[in-house]
Parts: sequence; C-alpha cells; structure tokens
Amino acid sequence: MKRRLVKVLLCCLMLLLVPGCWNSKDIQNMAYVTALGIDYEDGKYKSYVQILNFSNVAKTENADVGKPVPIWVGTGEGRTLTESMTTMYSTSQLRVFWGHMKSVILTEKVMLHGMDEIYDMLNRYREIRYNILLYGTKESLKDVLTQKPILNLSPLETIMDSPQQIYSQRSFILPEYGYKIIGELNEPTGLAMIPSLEIEKDSWYEDSDKRPMFKINGAYFFQNKEYRGHLTEDDLKGTRWIQRQLQRSPINIPEEGRPVAALILVKPHLYIKPVIENNKARFKIRVSINAYIDELIKDTPNQTLENMASTAVKHEILMSYAKGLERKADVFMLDEKLYRKYPKKWNALHRSKPFILEADSIKSIDVRVKIDSSGKYKQRVK
Repeated sequence: MKRRLVKVLLCCLMLLLVPGCWNSKDIQNMAYVTALGIDYEDGKYKSYVQILNFSNVAKTENADVGKPVPIWVGTGEGRTLTESMTTMYSTSQLRVFWGHMKSVILTEKVMLHGMDEIYDMLNRYREIRYNILLYGTKESLKDVLTQKPILNLSPLETIMDSPQQIYSQRSFILPEYGYKIIGELNEPTGLAMIPSLEIEKDSWYEDSDKRPMFKINGAYFFQNKEYRGHLTEDDLKGTRWIQRQLQRSPINIPEEGRPVAALILVKPHLYIKPVIENNKARFKIRVSINAYIDELIKDTPNQTLENMASTAVKHEILMSYAKGLERKADVFMLDEKLYRKYPKKWNALHRSKPFILEADSIKSIDVRVKIDSSGKYKQRVK
C-alpha cells in the first residue's frame, strides 16, 4: 500500500515538471494575414501580405471611431510561391498566421504566367481557408494593400474584403471565391472569371481632399487555364442578367437618347437550351426578370416600359457575347451547358477546335421583363 502511494506521489511530482500546452502561442503575439498579393517579375514570385493589429480593428466600446487604422505590409521573393511567402518569416518578428486571410489579389503578370502553382499552393496549405475572395488588378499591390476604407473604418470594411454590401445595392460583377474558381478551372470546360479591382481616385473627398476608393471595374477570363484577357464593366453589362444571385441592378430605357424611365431589375431566371444543327452547337436563351420603377421621367404605359426593358436587356446580352468572342472567352458559360446536356457531342466538337463558339452560335434570345411595382407613387398610365 505504501509502495503504491509512493509511486502515485512520484507521478504527481513528475507531472509538475511537464509544461502544459508548451507548443501553444499567445494570440496577441502573432501576425495575422488578412490579404495576400502575388506578382511575378524577372522569373520570380513576389508576395505581399497585409497584416492588421486586431486590437485596432475589433469593435469595442472604447474604440476610437474614425481614427485611422495602421496597416502593415510584408514582402517576400522567391523562385516558387512558397519560397516567396516564407522568406518574409526571417524579418516578421512574430509568427505569421494565415487562417484569417480574406482575399488574394493577383497582378496581370502573374495571371499571364499561369495559375497552376497559385491554386495548388492556396488549396494545399492547411491554414488557408477555401472561402477567400480572388481578384486581379493592374494597380500596384502596395497601393492595394494599404488602401484605407471610407470613414476610416476597419480596412476589412472595403469592397476587397466585404463586397457583398455593395453587390446588394448594385449588382454587376459577382464576387468570386477561390474554391469556386479552382473548381471551374478544373472542369472540362475550364472557364473561370476573376473580378478586377482598381483604385478610383476622383469620386470621393474627405473635406476638400480627394480620397481614393476601391472599385470592381470588370473581370479577367480564363479558358482551359489559359489567360484570355480583361473585359470592362461596360463590356460585361449583359452578363449580370444571367446571375441568379443578382439582387438589384439599374437600367435606363430606352438605351439610346433621352431615357423615359429608370428601372431596377431583380431576380433573373435564366434557361439555356443547347441544340445541334449541321454539326454545330447553337443555343436558345430565355430570361425572365422582375422589375420596379425607380424613376419615371415621362408617363409611359407599363407594357411599353416592359417591352423597352426587354429590348435593352437583349441588346446588352448580345453586346457582351460579342465582346467575349473577341477574346475567345465564353462569358455566358454556354459551352458548359452543352457539356452537361450532350457530353459526347461536346467531346467530338472540341476535337476539331478548342473554342467552338461563333458569331451565330446564339440562335435566339427571349427576354421578358415584368414590372411588379411603381414604388411609392402609383402608376397613372397603364
């Protein structure tokens, strides 16, 4: 009995010598990456990381609202993306943690070089989450990562990290998450769209001083992992009508000349039917959209407004399709519809040429706009 008691006491003494959680890190002594910028120059990757002090970002009762929040940017360079990211560890002073990263920004140079290594590393490294936003840009990555938000709020309250707030009011270019783009690149059709981010310098002022702000000004397109180029927001106006997530988007009618009304279009429903004619793929497109009147400049019957809006939407779809053809980019993902419906025929057509869309590939477009509301004012003309 005594011998057993001695053993228990010895075990307890030994436990006192063992440190608890000896591999743990104090959360206040880590550098949290919130955004990553990737460039490619002179045969090397250059990485830029945005670091925030969360004690300055957290919303507390004692927080100084409107006080500028400092942003730290670290840089690294290497022959591989991993090497460029790990070289900054030698000067970071703190352990770098990647689990809170919200966005990745790619330059045109790195997109031209290729996406394979980028999506392999982002998808492989265990600390990086799948739901990160992906952007392309022509801007300097240092300028992008040090961009201040409106009202000096948290740097996380910008279009780069929280685009859903703007998209809910003005739906044009759909924000894209990294996991979705990686999935699209690995599909047989291989089409992916990456929104483009720019810094608009002439729209906002703080007192009398200009304040630059982020803007999503278009998108970059890839087909079969090959970079196809950039299309502006104006070029892509027609693509918004195929976005099932579209919440509200404005349109003036008629398109040309003096508008008679401004409508807000919501909740589009899209149906694309591929057909095979003379060994060619053609597509029938049907779109139905609800709308409400946001501004009525001239009293016009609802039926006339609906017909004018339908014509405007149809023209935008055809315009965006033509802009995509110029860069051999399938902006409406018609090829994917053909693959889902007729996979054997899709394979047969792609054996002869990689890009099968032509100017007459859209056989028909049927657009129907239904006005549900005239707002707080009653529509006098029916």
